[in-house]
Amino acid sequence: MNQSPELPPAPSTVASAFAHGDWQPLPPRGAKLAALGGALGFFMPSCGVAIPLAVATNLASPWLLAPLLGLAGAAYGAGLGGKRHRRTAWKLDASGFAVRRGRIWQSETRVPTSRVQHLDLKRGPLERALKLATLVVHTAGTKLAAVSLSGLDDDDAEYLRDLLARQLDQDGDAL
Repeated sequence: MNQSPELPPAPSTVASAFAHGDWQPLPPRGAKLAALGGALGFFMPSCGVAIPLAVATNLASPWLLAPLLGLAGAAYGAGLGGKRHRRTAWKLDASGFAVRRGRIWQSETRVPTSRVQHLDLKRGPLERALKLATLVVHTAGTKLAAVSLSGLDDDDAEYLRDLLARQLDQDGDAL
């Protein structure tokens, strides 16, 4: 039987999360990226609404109203993206990995270690610049076959991936 290499020391947030079972917030520097994503997601639809609105009401030129509503939509989307990032937390304990999102409409997803199939880390160019990563936990089953958590600290994401994979190998749950 092959001995797997020892894991490096845990980053402080992962060690704290595993030792105490506490919910860990995402790093604040990821809020910038979340705000950018929200702004881009609301900019174009807001511009698209402006054209028929300007034609129907004849209040302003579509060339004036489209950028104004686009900027207003981008500002709203940026605020929403930042709030969504601040209201996302993760937890690692002996039974598995969990993600909690939202404040008013909360969702909590728990992935027991026995259901983990494989794990991925994704890093886009902006995430790499901010030292962030996206952890994707692929699970057994068809509904919610993957749980994705973006905006994790790069070191925490790598350690979580290695720790979950190691637990999976030790328990013999890997297929």
